[in-house]
Amino acid sequence: MSNKGNVRIYIRVSAEEQTVERQEHLIEDAKAQGFYIAGVYREKASGSAEDRPELQKLISELQPGDFVVAEKMDRISRLPVQDAERLIEQIRAKGARLLVPGIVDFSDIIDRSEDGMSNIVLEATQELLLKIALQLSRDDYEFRKKRQREGIEIARQKGKYLGRKPNKELHKRIIECHILSNPPLSISKTAELLNTTVSMVTRVCGYYKKDNNYLKLLDK
Repeated sequence: MSNKGNVRIYIRVSAEEQTVERQEHLIEDAKAQGFYIAGVYREKASGSAEDRPELQKLISELQPGDFVVAEKMDRISRLPVQDAERLIEQIRAKGARLLVPGIVDFSDIIDRSEDGMSNIVLEATQELLLKIALQLSRDDYEFRKKRQREGIEIARQKGKYLGRKPNKELHKRIIECHILSNPPLSISKTAELLNTTVSMVTRVCGYYKKDNNYLKLLDK
């Protein structure tokens, strides 16, 4: 099968307890369509955050003609629309294009007509779909946050809100890697090894280093 082009696949989940495996099908889907996998970028971070190391790494490594593939628009961005459009423009500025189901599919690239007018119509349609998807992604994020705040407030009023349950097993592994190993792993290396975020490692270590709280954690 001839190479239809190079793709760089972005896989993101927002919560520490979520896994990226569900989105791994993108890799085989791209291969099945005849695309070459130039890179796969996985991270656990909020789509509303601009500073996402793996996404920025992806953008920095883009080559003209590359395709950026994500499962859904909200995997790429839940940012306010203006910020999201700037992010998409970074991709375009590298001469790359975005492939997201429902906006631009693999089939849109493979089956694209040579007719110039058809291409113009397709580009205009995809541009409109992209703007709508960015707005819907942000609206969904705002709605979820609003419902979460409302739920927390109701729970507080009933005296039932205890906060998010910490992932003690992850905390223990972070302590073992960054504090107790010899030599200790760096924060970034610990985050990479445990498939978590730098901010999570920093936060956990800062909490457990205080008064040697990590000893209590390890005793459990």
